[in-house]
Amino acid sequence: MTEIIVAEPVAVFTGVGKSFVAGKRRVEALRGVSARLRAGCVTGLIGPDGAGKTTLMRLLAGLLKPDAGEIHVLGQDVIGEPLRVQQSLGYMPQRFGLYEDLSVQENLDLYADLQCVAHAARPERYAELMHMTGLAPFTHRLAGQLSGGMKQKLGLACALVRSPKLLLLDEPTAGVDPVSRRELWEIVYRQVEQAGMSVLFSTAYLDEAERCDDLLLLHQGQLLGQGKPAEFSSRMQGRIFNVSNGSESRRRLQQQLVQQESVLDALIQGEAVRLVMHEGRSPQGEVWAKGLKIEQAAPRFEDAFVAMLGGVGAIAPEAVHAAATVTAKNGPVIEVADLSRNFGEFQAVKSIGFHVERGEVFGLLGANGAGKSTTFRMLCGLLPASSGSLTVAGMNLRDAPASARSRIGYMSQRFSLYGTLSVLENLRFFSSVYGLSGKGRRARIDWAFERFDLHDIADTASDDLSLGYKQRLAMAAALLHEPDILFLDEPTSGVDPLARREFWQRINLLAEQGVTVLVTTHFMEEAEYCDRLVIMAEGSILASGTPQAIKQTAAATGEKVATMEDAFIALIQREAA
Repeated sequence: MTEIIVAEPVAVFTGVGKSFVAGKRRVEALRGVSARLRAGCVTGLIGPDGAGKTTLMRLLAGLLKPDAGEIHVLGQDVIGEPLRVQQSLGYMPQRFGLYEDLSVQENLDLYADLQCVAHAARPERYAELMHMTGLAPFTHRLAGQLSGGMKQKLGLACALVRSPKLLLLDEPTAGVDPVSRRELWEIVYRQVEQAGMSVLFSTAYLDEAERCDDLLLLHQGQLLGQGKPAEFSSRMQGRIFNVSNGSESRRRLQQQLVQQESVLDALIQGEAVRLVMHEGRSPQGEVWAKGLKIEQAAPRFEDAFVAMLGGVGAIAPEAVHAAATVTAKNGPVIEVADLSRNFGEFQAVKSIGFHVERGEVFGLLGANGAGKSTTFRMLCGLLPASSGSLTVAGMNLRDAPASARSRIGYMSQRFSLYGTLSVLENLRFFSSVYGLSGKGRRARIDWAFERFDLHDIADTASDDLSLGYKQRLAMAAALLHEPDILFLDEPTSGVDPLARREFWQRINLLAEQGVTVLVTTHFMEEAEYCDRLVIMAEGSILASGTPQAIKQTAAATGEKVATMEDAFIALIQREAA
């Protein structure tokens, strides 16, 4: 009989607890967490904002001490011997841990010094890492001048300068395009398969959870479960359905379905709405399901995640915008023709053109460095165009940018909040910036607190908020002056799926009220929520149209295209070829 050898776990948590003081509150980041990480595989660390993922990572790396419990890594006591443990692991924090004023090569040298890598071993290791990440041509470029995807790869290379036995990656794919995400996963699994490395990978993208060998699910500092992705998704068998109605918009149908008592979750997916039903319920036989096309669908991990956390309730229409109607206008609200932007001899945007109608949700997509952020900043009046015409709300931004900006709400990628100011102080500041005063100003701030449920955190500094609450506050600030047009620059980057669903409910309701929404995103499933979109690469537009039309365009390349992510990657790779 063959003896089965079970490898020792690479890490063991026993009853781990950790709390912090945030303002006047004590926050329990972890509460009695006990888990074992399998060796030689990728373990996903999954949970909403504030679940305790980063705290767990830092405890594992010996950067924090727990208030209670024990932690052993590679057979060593992390609490008693943190330095010995740190010599055996690599750690890539959320913001890559790079020094932006140093070059790629200087960052590698710094990390090699910190990790005591012998000078004789460095050239071979550097060459291997630069080939693996595709950064070989950029070793002399400053890290601050790299695109988001390239920074991500450099951060990973620095964590791998001395090949570690355990690699900790804290949301390394947040805010980067799908091509870079896939490339990072290829690098990670190459390390697991060829070097026998163990990896703990935290992420807010639940499609990435499906790629992990094992999962730890955290919520409010507690471990809800551990297992393979399929073990979680199999519990949802018979509760997942695709629902469509050819005579009604997907957005309006989704809003109707999410309000049904038997529906736990409703999400736009392709030409249908994907339903997660409460246990024991089915859309067949429900009164509201008459006349709808209903098909049962295969469950996925995200369905189980949302079900375990109780889903997101419906938001009342009046909870988003105080204005009953938005200023009517004949023709497009945004018109772009032959728009270009040069930085010296470099042309970031090359004679592009498109238009956006009133009440439309319009997506602007592209790989890192494609020119979409530059285009976005020109549309907001934050950056002048080098040539071409740009009209927003009937005004030429080249002639009257200040007047146009008064009609615009803007939510930037990092939310542009003032970290040392409280929630109330941020709202007071932004209301003044938008020219609100007196009773009208007080009424709008009261509206923001009520509709975005900010009362309990009024005195909390925005730096101390979770990403989900930062997002709520930033959106409330952008809507204080009741704009006709809302610009959203990667507004859900790094935000967990529940906060993302709540956010898009608000966006859909705004669009139904006539607000025009222009959004950039790296989360390809969100591209499905747009009425129309454009995909950019190297300053030009590769494709434009409805999500379905773009998938059909991408399928013409001969690639298998089932999702918007497949379509995006196929189009980008065709252009690169």
